[in-house]
Amino acid sequence: MTATVVTIYSDGACLGNPGPGGYGTVLLAGGHRKELSAGYRRTTNNRMELLGAIVGFESLKRPCAVTAWSDSQYVVHAFTKNWIDGWQKRGWKTANKQPVKNQDLWVRLLRALEPHDVTWKWVRGHTGDPENERCDQLAVAAASGGDLLDDSGFVES
Repeated sequence: MTATVVTIYSDGACLGNPGPGGYGTVLLAGGHRKELSAGYRRTTNNRMELLGAIVGFESLKRPCAVTAWSDSQYVVHAFTKNWIDGWQKRGWKTANKQPVKNQDLWVRLLRALEPHDVTWKWVRGHTGDPENERCDQLAVAAASGGDLLDDSGFVES
């Protein structure tokens, strides 16, 4: 059986950093399209970039072949430059022996990725890529909206 082919675009936004934030995610598979977004009272841009990718993967119901697009080098390089492997080998410490920020979300993302065959791609933000632009619109609208959620993993530094 051939794996379902899915494309995930995700983006995060923060109005102030830290400040109110949101993520936007677009999933494409065959002729299907799904858009996801949510906003948070106080968070960071990097947390929203991660959460956008996480919710995309967590919404998949079976193992898929996924191309994941993000304008966040923080997210993409963690996998394409193997930063995440080093962080884990060092007990979630950076090369400078500092604790890795957003470890809660990195662990959640790794768990969400497990059943999938994933290729990460970076897209330059705000350059007209229609799906990246749509994710940005969703993220900004979510951050600007009412009924903002609490980001329980956010810690003031």
